[in-house]
Amino acid sequence: MQRCPSYVIGVDDAPFDRARRGNVPVVGAVFNGARLEGVLKTTVRRDGANATRQLERLIGESRFASSLQAVLLQGVTLAGFNVVDVPALHAALGLPVVVVCRREPDLERIRRALLRSVPGGRRKWALIERLPPARACRGVYVQSVGLDSETTAKLLDRFATSSRLPEPVRTAHLIAAAYAEGESRHRA
Repeated sequence: MQRCPSYVIGVDDAPFDRARRGNVPVVGAVFNGARLEGVLKTTVRRDGANATRQLERLIGESRFASSLQAVLLQGVTLAGFNVVDVPALHAALGLPVVVVCRREPDLERIRRALLRSVPGGRRKWALIERLPPARACRGVYVQSVGLDSETTAKLLDRFATSSRLPEPVRTAHLIAAAYAEGESRHRA
């Protein structure tokens, strides 16, 4: 078993108008245990292909980079279908990456959407297929790269203090919504 990370970043995107192309804000909430240490922001292209590169830059060039022990993503996509290459992000940052979802991903529905109506859909679907299967863990579904399942469960135990979502992801969600809409309205 690996050591359970205590210094992590949770990442989520802001709500966006699905009828409009362009950049979508993405927020990272850095936690040291239960304490919020800092907030980072960037943008990614709606349905684009720059999520991995932007996260590498956001996290890797931040003042928190040398202390971070894990990255938590709320889902494998940002800004619609801008798919994060999770193994590449793990390799670039040298950090475990854990994808957290409220519900089990409907892979067939995602595959159809990507292949039928998203530019670069085949490449994006291939990125999703490279991930380990989503598994139920502590009331959510997770996909971990660089962290074993027992340590992933301990990570969720450590950080899921206010809801089933880990606090760094929940906080990033709330901040991103407030940034985009003036206040957070959606459940986190």
